[in-house]
Amino acid sequence: MLETYHIEALRIITQAAAKEPGLVWALTGSTSFALQGMDVQAHDIDIQTDRDSAYTLGTLLKEHCVEPVRFCGTEKMRSHFGRFQIGGAEVEIMGDIEKRLPDGRWQEAPGLGALTRYVDFEGMRLSVLSLRYEAEAYRTMGRTARAEEIEQYVKGEVAL
Repeated sequence: MLETYHIEALRIITQAAAKEPGLVWALTGSTSFALQGMDVQAHDIDIQTDRDSAYTLGTLLKEHCVEPVRFCGTEKMRSHFGRFQIGGAEVEIMGDIEKRLPDGRWQEAPGLGALTRYVDFEGMRLSVLSLRYEAEAYRTMGRTARAEEIEQYVKGEVAL
């Protein structure tokens, strides 16, 4: 479920992104799940991009910037990351996300093109990451409960 402030933030993001043809971005996390029909409450708006698009989108949203896009990470994940506040919505941009594999190596950032789907919502055409990919990504991060929840939804969706 998306709150009104999430919807307004999505409008601002899509209007900003439209100024740069070729910008690579897709919604991920709870907002993406809700847009694809899962019964979840969206907490924030997570945007996955490539490195260059992270900085470009960060510049386009600079008036909403809380933390500018920069390369950073944790022991499990790293990316070109920035944090923004658009109305009541917290927005995170993550470019070229790499996840640490169990053997300690970093998994190369995925190409988003093949992983992206489109959802029409409130007059906007929004790019989202496929739920199958999301389940795999959550499993890689060790978040198996969320991965299983997504997988169960996808199975039910296919059965319809």
